This record gives sequence, C-alpha cells and structure tokens, in this order.
Amino acid sequence: MTNTWLGPEGREDALAAMRDEELDVLVVGGGIVGAGIALDAVSRGLSVGLIEARDFASGTSSRSSKLIHGGLRYLEQFDFELVQEALQERGLLLTTIAPHLVRPVPFLFPFAHHWERFYIGAGVTLYDTLALTSRNNRGLPSHRHLTRSGALRVFPALKRDALAGAVQYWDCQVDDARFVTTVLRTAAGLGARIASRVEAVGFLREGEHVVGARAADLENGEEISLRARQVVNAAGVWTDEIQEMVGGRGQIHVRASKGIHLVVPRDRIQASSGMILRTEKSVLFVIPWGRHWIVGTTDTAWNLDKENPAASRADIDYVLDHLNQVLRTPLTRDDVEGVYAGLRPLLSGESEETSKLSREHVVAHPVPGLVLIAGGKYTTYRVMAKDAVDAVAHGLGSGIPKSVTDKLPLVGASGYSALVNQRDRLARQTGLHVSRISHLLRRYGTCARDLLDLVREDPDLGRSLAGADDYLRAEVVYAVRAEGARHVEDVLSRRTRISFETWDRGIAAAEEAAELMAPLLGWDDAQAQREVEYYRKGIEAERSAQEQVTDQEADAIQHGAPEIVPDIGAARR
Repeated sequence: MTNTWLGPEGREDALAAMRDEELDVLVVGGGIVGAGIALDAVSRGLSVGLIEARDFASGTSSRSSKLIHGGLRYLEQFDFELVQEALQERGLLLTTIAPHLVRPVPFLFPFAHHWERFYIGAGVTLYDTLALTSRNNRGLPSHRHLTRSGALRVFPALKRDALAGAVQYWDCQVDDARFVTTVLRTAAGLGARIASRVEAVGFLREGEHVVGARAADLENGEEISLRARQVVNAAGVWTDEIQEMVGGRGQIHVRASKGIHLVVPRDRIQASSGMILRTEKSVLFVIPWGRHWIVGTTDTAWNLDKENPAASRADIDYVLDHLNQVLRTPLTRDDVEGVYAGLRPLLSGESEETSKLSREHVVAHPVPGLVLIAGGKYTTYRVMAKDAVDAVAHGLGSGIPKSVTDKLPLVGASGYSALVNQRDRLARQTGLHVSRISHLLRRYGTCARDLLDLVREDPDLGRSLAGADDYLRAEVVYAVRAEGARHVEDVLSRRTRISFETWDRGIAAAEEAAELMAPLLGWDDAQAQREVEYYRKGIEAERSAQEQVTDQEADAIQHGAPEIVPDIGAARR
C-alpha cells in the first residue's frame, strides 16, 4: 500500500486529482457503505473518488448500536438468509478483515417464564448453527443455558423476580465511526481519492447519461466538476433526494427510522455481560463499552432534520422505563452521561411500522451512469459494496475483476496479534502504562506505532487530554494528520467518543483539542475559538432538545444549532 493517511494535504491532492482526471467510479457518501464501495472498487483496479458532504461517518454510521451481529431478532421474522449472510460477514470481520477492531462480547437473554427457555434456546441454537455453517466463524463460544441463580451471578443488577432463567450467547462489537475511517484509509492506500466536506449539488449529464457530479467544497465555497464513468450514490437516508436530483421515478424508497442510545457509567449496572431484552416494538441492548454501558435502541419513524436527528425526553424515558423494569436499582436521568440518535435507512414497503421494514438492501440504475444502493445493515456493508460495484462493472463493460475484499485485511490488522503480545515491551520503551498501550492497540491496531512515534517525538503528546482521561493528546494530532478530521467536532464526536463518554460531553476537552489542531490546519486564534464555541453551542442545543417531550420540539431546538461549516450546496440548490 502507498500512503494511507487522510490528512489536510491528502485532501487537497485528492480534490486536485479528481478535478483533473475522469474517474471510473465516483462515490457520493462517506458512511460505511460508501467507504466499502470505494474499497471494493479500488481493490478491483478501478480509479475511484469519494466525496462526503460532512465528516466521514457523521450520519448513521457513527450512531449505531456498535454491534457486528447477525440480528437475532430477524429469526422471528423468518429472515434466515439475511441472518446467515450477516453471520458470515461477522466471521470474516473477526478473523480476517478487522481482528483489531471487531471483538467478541457476551449477551444475556433473560426470560420470565420457564416455557420460554425452549423458544429462546431454539432460536439461539439456530443462530449458532447458522454461524457454524458460514465461513470463518471460529473464535466465538457457543451459547449456554443458565438457571436464575447462574444468570444473577453473571448479571447481579437484575431483579430476582424479573427472570426465571437465561441463555447467554456471543456476538461482536466495533467502534462504528473508527471502522469507517479505517476502511477509507485502506482504500486511500490503494489509490482512492477521498475528500470530506465536499457536497454533491447536482449531476453532470450528457443526454440521458450521468457522467459525473457538480460539487461544492464546503470549506471554501468553491464549486467543482468531477467527471466519472459511473457515479454511485450511497447517501443512506438521503437516497430519495438524490433520485429527485436526476429526475428518477423512485425506483428505491427509503424511510428513516430513529434509534437513540443512552450511555451510562459502568458502575451503575453491576454485570459482567451485555444483555438483550425484548420490547413491544423492538429489542433493547445493554452493551459493555469500556468504562461505560450503551443502552438502546428505539425504533420510530422520523421525517424531520436528517443531519442531526434529535433525541427527546420521551425517547430517553422510554429506554429507561424498559430497562428499569428488570433492574434491581433503577436508573434515572441523572445517571445518563451521554445520548446519541441515529437514523436507519430502511427500504419502504407497505408496513406502516419502521420496525417491520426490511433490513435487506437493493441496488438500482435509475438513469444510465448512476447506481443507487440503499437499505441493509452495518454488518453486511461489504456485501452491499460488492453488489454495488458489480452493478458498476456491468455499466463499465467486461474485464472488471471480481471482488477481493473478503480476503483484504484493513489498515492496522496485519501483525496485530503479535503486537498485542509485545505490549509490555512497548510500555517500557515509551514510558506509557501498559493499559495505555492496550487502549491504542484496540483503537488503531498496528497503526498504534504511529501514535507511539508521535509521543517519542513530543513526550507532551503522551499526556491525557484535559477532561477526557481515556484519550491521549497524540490522538487528536493523529486524527488530523492521518484520519481526515477537520473540525473539533470531528475529533470529539467520531475520532474519539468523548462527546458521549464524558459528563460534560466534551466541552472541557474542546479548547485543548482546538489548540492541538490549529497549527495542523492553519487556524489562527479566532478560528480556534470559533471551533470551540460552535462545539459548545451544539452540545447546549443537544441537551436542551433532550428536555423536550416531542420529536417536533426537540428537532426545532437541535436544528437551530449553528454548523461550523455552512451547507453551501443546499443553499445553491
């Protein structure tokens, strides 16, 4: 691979190259599906560009349940094919593609009546069996049945009368935003041109054919033309709007479903395992997350602001109420450190309930030269990308190789296990505690060496970031130099997860982060302070929205928060 760093210079080089050459493929959308498409296409030998209107993974792909899983609940809907496909992808991610980022996590599935043991046990047995019939599903333990006493030893926080027994099974988790950045870095290392804060505002046409896109560089207001033989739209919940831009007749209809998650400190729930609960609408996960728990999610229709979906008081109370039905010591709103909300792009059918809409994906050609892909779930991003690039290959003609991403480790994966075994030696060499080394390895894999080099060059970068002890100052610098972060929010919300892992949601860390970023991005003091102020105002709006009862009230407040980069493209449309 060549340089995988997505720093400021890399962005300028990528934009210059995309202006000057006709690409084989231009991808619109920098979430997990767009990132996967860019990697699949460039690894087949195609010339590839990708643009994202905001930050990479700033939408749904940073606001998920952080799970890599088959979707146990889809067995109840008899969607065995989807579950098996997702379990196969889970195995590939765990063993081949991203063993440094995807890790096993146990879940307890409690039941209130003894007769449920057979029903739940049969479902989990089928789940494990489907995994075993897939490739590369080594490494996860099989499920086990627990008595009430056995379940309470694993999850002491449960009320004794809330369960008759439980089944414990295993799935996987991932930092979703970090995973997207890693996929994009891998694509860049193979030659893909990648730029954030560049919004597609229209399409270039020659007759019926789409031959590229008009785009606005939101950092400076410049409009640029990007020519490509095929354009792939991977805009998720914005799919319908893209179809309208080309006069499409709605071959794909997407409905947005809002899911919110709460983050609470680890000591508020005494347990050594995650947990899954069934609700009347969906399922509720309690997911271990470092020194925290992530609890969610909801599943409700959303037709308001798509860029910043708001969590309301009603959403938060819904999650707490359902969780408190089984907890010995109930949680209150005062126990909630952070809240985040995301939108699932679901394929619309006849059902009025978003919880019943399809999690499968579809690829369409609304006009020649344009491929649309929508639907799906995070775990199956690679399959979605493969199908989209297969459609591109059909449009480009014969001679395009088949997908190889099932055998392609992401940046940071190769040599990861060996480096984990060397963590004590690395700690002695750098003067960092071994727990710090482990933290870096879990987040960066073998790229942790790059951060250790930064600390060797400037030992001051080995200190913790103010207000966020879990993260080093070096991680802010690396987020800009290597991971494409351009604003304080990018670092605190996605390159790290400080925005929902700290009680002040990152406000104390914002100023120091801005000071570290300023010389790397050419900010003067005024711009650095502007970054801090915009971040603070965004958090204030988010918190105020979470006190509102309805979606409409919450959206009105959160939608009013200023953006650090104006949506120039939307204004021009």
